[in-house]
Amino acid sequence: MTGIQRGVSRGLHGQIVEVMAQRILSGQIPQGATINVPDLQADLGVSLTAVREALKVLTAKGLVDARQKRGTFVRPRSDWNLLDADMIRWHFDDDVRPELLEELHEVRGIVEPAAARLAAVRASDAQIDVLDAALEAMSSATNDLAAVEADLAFHKALLAATGNELLTKMEVIMETGLADRDRLVHRVKPSDDPVPSHARVVDAVRAHDPEGAELAMRELLAKAAEDLSAVRKSTGRGGK
Repeated sequence: MTGIQRGVSRGLHGQIVEVMAQRILSGQIPQGATINVPDLQADLGVSLTAVREALKVLTAKGLVDARQKRGTFVRPRSDWNLLDADMIRWHFDDDVRPELLEELHEVRGIVEPAAARLAAVRASDAQIDVLDAALEAMSSATNDLAAVEADLAFHKALLAATGNELLTKMEVIMETGLADRDRLVHRVKPSDDPVPSHARVVDAVRAHDPEGAELAMRELLAKAAEDLSAVRKSTGRGGK
């Protein structure tokens, strides 16, 4: 079964890219392996041009490369662009690396307390308004999708409030990984209220209290670690 379906919203090109990426990420096509392009084209049941176009996308993401005499091959994992939004999504979509949830939490533990501290120093009134709006959306969310979107809006707004352009770009990790983590947590703990822990961060940012903002974010992340543990016990995902 190739996973290629005609007429779906993602489009044929997007599906070909994703199926090929998943085969590499899962190890079905291992690192260092040479890819037989005609065989792959026949297996997927698509045109050779379509496969070559998909390989261009995977080349740009560091997954594959081509050399004279060797042909097209899978590059070492150390060369992969793991911070690419599609790469993160593909990891989560098929549970290729369950421990990625744990790694996401480690990254958040490094980045977000420092981001909260900076936001408390630098946030403008307009940026605090955006944080308030995210809190309001979180409070009024009536379904999991709305709750996930509100949570993402909050964390993106916090990064933006640091005034650090490079930190703001960390949202590429948060957006896909945090969304998947939120969906899992909501299934396991659907009645859990995320507003109070997030509101404490905003209150400290509003008060321009860097120590308080950092502490509030660390407390929020400690709660997130508890949620991750609950997910791990319930689904077996997220543990190293």
